[in-house]
Amino acid sequence: MFRKLALVAVSAIVLSLVGPTTALATQSINVGIGDLLDSDQGKLAQRFKEIVEAVSEGNIDVQLFPGGTLGTEQEMVQNVRSGALDMAIASTATLASFVPHFEALHYPYLIESQDEAIRATTGYLGNFWNDAGKSRGGFEILGWAHSGFRYLTNSRRPVCTLADLKGLKIRVPQNRITLATFSAWGATPVPMAWEETYTALQQGVVDGQEAPYMPFLEVQKFVSLTHYQYKLSPMIIGTKTLESLDDDTRRILTRAGLEAQQYYQVHQIHEAEKARMHAEKMGIAICSLEDEETWKDIARETVWPRFYDSVGGRQVIDTIQLRLGKHLDNR
Repeated sequence: MFRKLALVAVSAIVLSLVGPTTALATQSINVGIGDLLDSDQGKLAQRFKEIVEAVSEGNIDVQLFPGGTLGTEQEMVQNVRSGALDMAIASTATLASFVPHFEALHYPYLIESQDEAIRATTGYLGNFWNDAGKSRGGFEILGWAHSGFRYLTNSRRPVCTLADLKGLKIRVPQNRITLATFSAWGATPVPMAWEETYTALQQGVVDGQEAPYMPFLEVQKFVSLTHYQYKLSPMIIGTKTLESLDDDTRRILTRAGLEAQQYYQVHQIHEAEKARMHAEKMGIAICSLEDEETWKDIARETVWPRFYDSVGGRQVIDTIQLRLGKHLDNR
């Protein structure tokens, strides 16, 4: 019932902004999704589909292709840029291979709260990323999937201080900033495909991993509530595709992307709380970091300067910090 009422409310808001639909031609929008439908990416896409189809009164049909059905994230983004695919939802790591600015979102402790994550993807910074995508990548951003902070889990011991982390083998994605970060903290980061992670944890190839929502608790004993990185996945549409659409369709897609993002930001908070409650019910030991300021200092002193050039210059990091209301780090 809540889901239906929420959709009606969102549709009313969108209609008030877009105005009544005017003879929209029946058309189909294809959306490629890197992850499965039950993922954050998939849920954002489903919400987007519901809003678009409701507001257009069925004149726009949104087709979802999850789980890499249309190729790898890299291939889907390239097809969006060329106009061969209408839309895609992909990680910031994938987008960074086309527009280096997006790798800035992997900087440890650049985003430190839920509020900062929202400000980082809306308003001035929302436009900042959209402009970068449009001018450098040939795509625009309609919305963002928020997955929350990447928490650390392991099977060896509680990690409540930096000293506890030293020597642990931690699975990380193949991202050079993340690799450098865990190395600076004294861990042994092991880059590994997500599909291989559970087996690696189960067999003891790695001691732990880091990801939103505390996964793989069947083979992990300890959770550390780190706040070093907030996972984000933009929903993009090709500039060529967007410009080929009529004004009404563009307005509906643009507004539906924003409304889907706003809905899912709230939903993600509930999902994160559910994950924590599930971990507690399983008897998993959960601890907050006692010395997180030390983790931050090492990241900012050791990791940040190494990657300024690769993310488009230090001015990119400074711009984000200023817009998040932070003092600039003058090291």
